[in-house]
Amino acid sequence: MAVRIGELLLKEKRITPEQLQEALNYQRQHGGKLGFNLVRLGYVRDEEITAILSKQYGVPSIDLSQFEIDPGVLKLIPAETAQKYQIVPLSRAGATLTIAMTDPTNVFAMDDIKFMTGYNVEPVVASETAVLEALQTYYSKPTNGSEGPASALEVASRALEEMPILAEDGVEVIDDIEEISVETLAKQGEEAPIIKLCNVILMSAIQKGASDIHIEPYEKELRIRYRIDGILYTVMQPPMKLRDAMTSRIKIMAKLDIAEKRLPQDGRIKIRFHDNGGLKDIDFRVSCLPTLFGEKIVMRLLDKEKLMLDMTKLGFESESFAKFDNAILKPWGMVLVTGPTGSGKTNTLYSSISRINTPETNIMTAEDPVEFNLAGVNQVQVRDGIGLNFAAALRSFLRQDPNIILVGEIRDFETAEIAVKAALTGHLVLSTLHTNDAPSTVSRLMNMGIEPFLVASSLNLVCAQRLVRRICKHCAEPHPTPEPALMQAGFSAEEANAVIPQKGRGCEKCNNTGYKGRVGLYEVMEVTEDLREMILVGSSGLELRRKAIGEGMITLRGSGLRKVKEGVTTIDEVVRETVK
Repeated sequence: MAVRIGELLLKEKRITPEQLQEALNYQRQHGGKLGFNLVRLGYVRDEEITAILSKQYGVPSIDLSQFEIDPGVLKLIPAETAQKYQIVPLSRAGATLTIAMTDPTNVFAMDDIKFMTGYNVEPVVASETAVLEALQTYYSKPTNGSEGPASALEVASRALEEMPILAEDGVEVIDDIEEISVETLAKQGEEAPIIKLCNVILMSAIQKGASDIHIEPYEKELRIRYRIDGILYTVMQPPMKLRDAMTSRIKIMAKLDIAEKRLPQDGRIKIRFHDNGGLKDIDFRVSCLPTLFGEKIVMRLLDKEKLMLDMTKLGFESESFAKFDNAILKPWGMVLVTGPTGSGKTNTLYSSISRINTPETNIMTAEDPVEFNLAGVNQVQVRDGIGLNFAAALRSFLRQDPNIILVGEIRDFETAEIAVKAALTGHLVLSTLHTNDAPSTVSRLMNMGIEPFLVASSLNLVCAQRLVRRICKHCAEPHPTPEPALMQAGFSAEEANAVIPQKGRGCEKCNNTGYKGRVGLYEVMEVTEDLREMILVGSSGLELRRKAIGEGMITLRGSGLRKVKEGVTTIDEVVRETVK
């Protein structure tokens, strides 16, 4: 930016080459930006620089000395961020925040502020001198003891500096003996600034559409990340001194033991807030895990409104959907959904349950944990600590006259054996497994100890799935890709010649990522008579895969390529989540 302003001033004949060289020499000796030094040397005026930048970038200019700033707007951006990027928030109108900047090309600053505040950012140009003066005026610490504008994070930092903490980690050391001070931890967790900070973290995650919140302590930093559309983004790095107070507050909210720092704990937070004139409930599933430098906390957001129960909108291809729908409507047998954690298995199972939930059926589910409450479904929370595991729940279900049984996950031989027997005795059993694709599920069941003839007799269908990001509808545009790259991804030569992939340009709706929301890729393997015979004779997963593809199975990669052709997602997303 420094050299560019010099070139612009030369082009406009506002300074001479000699003056520019002198200003550059002065800058090397005294530091600072070139524009600021040119003003200091008296070669140009502030207004001239502002006018040139405004003309060059098509951004309005402003005289900050004539502008009165609303104190409420200042609270939106912390002093540290304003100083870092040399910006001053001016006004807010609806969802748009106007900021004065010295460098209107600094997209990193605008992205950070957009992410931090949740508002769209509209820049105007102001001179560096005026911005520095405004920062000094509005963001300097008050001297009369009154509270100046500050973020929740700053308020929390100041409050914790003044708190009578006994020692780090809320521990008082007496004669080399560590004693955990529960009272201190509880007090820290109930401090008003910490409550405010934790509420900001939770509400911001909801507003940004995050699926998970990660609070991670390291040796010299505390990091907070949100998972949005499957990708983790760092959103905040609070001071290390807030670590224990934040952990305690979240544990208090989740009704966990704040004194227990050595063992993992799981809990739940339920919050209610006003949304578009009505009340809305959101659940957070909380997991605390002791790590080397403190407890890592992960909170999974469970929003009922985001649960997609309409199976036709999940992303199934029409052929795959017909097979899946046919399998879950059968009176007995086993339907398995496979994929890694966070691939949407629970949503698919809940959609299946919703599809077949009628007053004539008795549906029993064993889940760990129960993520959403479904009307008309008997849901059981698994508790390994008291012996209520999946196998124990399944045994009880068989004495409860069920029609349909949903097992959250088949983890061991005992659960698999009971599930198979239930499927063979007139029950429809739905469950999940962790495998890479549909055919390898058969091998996984056999490795658990289930006999091939039992697998062949009980298994109706296996659905493997992944989630990929959708291209943002508001900024999607054609993205021609070379034919060799398309063929390498899996398109035939004929398809590669015809297909024109889409890509998101990046806009305010998608936070400039080019993606908004996610869609499923599905590999549905229907267990036909020929496949049953192959399972009985112990065929490998590779042989089963070849046969299933020969019978019309669409693979995960094939499902992804179809969605690329339809302009739903990008080649990059499909390649990231699937293999050929």
